[in-house]
Amino acid sequence: MTPFDFNPSIRVVFGAGTLDQLGDLASALAGPRALLVTDPGLVQAGLADRASRALQRAGLTTITFSAVGENPTTEHVAAGVRHTRVHGPIDLIVALGGGSALDCAKGINFLLTNGGQMQAYRGYGKATQPMLPSIGIPTTAGTGSEAQSYALITCTDTGAKMACGDHKARFHIAILDPNLLASAPQRVRADAGIDALAHAVESYVSTRRTSLSQMFARQAYRLLAPHYEAAVADAQNAAAMLLGAHLAGTAIENSMLGAAHATANPLTARYPLTHGRAVALMLPHVIRLNGQVVDDLYGELCAEIQLKGSAGTLAAHFEELCARADLPRRLADCQVAASDLPAMAQEAAGQWTGTFNPLPLQEADFLRLYETAF
Repeated sequence: MTPFDFNPSIRVVFGAGTLDQLGDLASALAGPRALLVTDPGLVQAGLADRASRALQRAGLTTITFSAVGENPTTEHVAAGVRHTRVHGPIDLIVALGGGSALDCAKGINFLLTNGGQMQAYRGYGKATQPMLPSIGIPTTAGTGSEAQSYALITCTDTGAKMACGDHKARFHIAILDPNLLASAPQRVRADAGIDALAHAVESYVSTRRTSLSQMFARQAYRLLAPHYEAAVADAQNAAAMLLGAHLAGTAIENSMLGAAHATANPLTARYPLTHGRAVALMLPHVIRLNGQVVDDLYGELCAEIQLKGSAGTLAAHFEELCARADLPRRLADCQVAASDLPAMAQEAAGQWTGTFNPLPLQEADFLRLYETAF
């Protein structure tokens, strides 16, 4: 059995209506000044105001930063830091939103407490000073960022996606309130949910997998796969997806990902594709390729949802879920240019996540993956 070092540190509060506990949880953690990081859509939907009022009822003064875009960049993080320094100081960070808002909040935490620029924190364990206590509240069932110590931030200058991680960057508390998913449009639910499924699949077979990380990934897949279609159709069915996404995020934290994410990042850097759609385009082809070395593990995931088969069956099942959610199947359908494939393969070969793929891949292998998906 593979040795592991499991270091849990996140309190998880799950259940309908748990956002109402935010004020009490936050005031017990730190205070009296909180920074709320969110996005314009949640401001418009009224959820940011609900979170702010909950904090204020508990006696916390709240500063709100909502200029977070999809796929957060170093500029989003820098803007959040400038906004906070003008209106601060703060004692606590609350992140409300999808993975973009949660990752941006972690990035802001890095720079407020340790200074410098985001590029200095690429990799793991680069923060030398303590970081602010924080609370993560996902409003999509997808990234599982609330369970992870990493923030994925795009460098504005180069377009490179940087994984910036540190144990101190973890949220101290994650609030998982299924009621919050009602504000997410159907397209967001589809993209986020397929990303969560990919997290469960990739973390289950990564080279850093352990019996513990696989336990989280298996349970995540057991919750996600049977409920995905219903959750896309109606947000009222999303509770299992929210918990499954969190468990998949916990699996990532303890095992990392693989080639589907390595190939997705160059796509989102070059084209207006969401992360979830980019991963969905690539994962079936990665599964079939990895079946050369982890076919039995894919078979175990199939068994979790009463399917008979292994890599081919799992890839086909994933494609069927994507089709039912009306997600694109081919790169060509997303206006990806064939002439870009070699450059993207070179970029994918340099992605950190790809180093944990169970089958070692070179640039030529990544090119074949893109060509197969084209």
